Amino acid sequence: MNARIFLKFVELPTKVASMIPFLLGSLYALYRFEDFHVLRFGLMFVSLLSFDMATTAINNYYDFKKAAKKHGYGYETHNPIVRYQLKEPVVVAVIVILLVLAAGGGLALVAQTGLLVFALGGLSFLIGILYSFGPIPISRMPLGELFSGLFMGFVIIFISAYIHTENTVVALLLQEGWVKLQINIVEVLYLFWFSVPAILGIAGIMLANNICDMDDDVENRRYTLPVYIGRTHSLLLFKLLYYVSYLDLVVLLLIGVHPLLILLILLTLIPLRRNISLFTAKQEKATTFILAVRNFVVMSAARIVVLATAVLMQNLI
Repeated sequence: MNARIFLKFVELPTKVASMIPFLLGSLYALYRFEDFHVLRFGLMFVSLLSFDMATTAINNYYDFKKAAKKHGYGYETHNPIVRYQLKEPVVVAVIVILLVLAAGGGLALVAQTGLLVFALGGLSFLIGILYSFGPIPISRMPLGELFSGLFMGFVIIFISAYIHTENTVVALLLQEGWVKLQINIVEVLYLFWFSVPAILGIAGIMLANNICDMDDDVENRRYTLPVYIGRTHSLLLFKLLYYVSYLDLVVLLLIGVHPLLILLILLTLIPLRRNISLFTAKQEKATTFILAVRNFVVMSAARIVVLATAVLMQNLI
């Protein structure tokens, strides 16, 4: 497996769904708490990227092994294992290596931070595996959007902010056989509301993917959310996810979590509304699914630019 095929196998472009929340959480810590640890940032980057790639690889492998219908709808090109004629032992070896890198980076990060990162990282690790693997993977149930949104949109942001803030937000300590948990409720709520656009944006990507795959999913016994609620309600939900995200940004400004510059992000509503209309008119994996990814990237990139600018202004002042 050469580098080009490896990047196709792990679907590298889709890693924006984990890397963007990672950057948002790091910038949040810089802006709100004015703290940053380079080593911890690097360790989490390695662990998170490796695990995200491993999850995608497992999902492709599981679909390869469990597909009930293998002809007539582009299976030969949709699944990279089939498309590039990858040998099964090589695929399994790549998955194992990625999981080892993810676990190694995660444990090193725990050594730098503490038990809370171990608990949240371990839970995320478990959900990531169960998302694509097991008797009934989460991706084959109407829970994919919920789990992917919460764990990639909130937990990643929470951890990436927490590793820079020491015990400012949450403290989980082991002292003389006792586990002590202290939570700053206000800061945790702020961090959650800060994460809402990422939660809903990632859920929107998963929802768009499942809408496009509705017919094929029924054939392959993947009973996702759109299969349950139907195409019309799924498209309505797809729209609402974005509008609630923008409403949340305004709330964040009003409560002082976001700087005034956040108002500039409202300009991104113009391309997002156009993309929403195009996807509503036609749901096709090859042509319009990418619009959901673009929406998430546009909104998130604008937030990253705003926060980075605010951080620079803080330092200059």
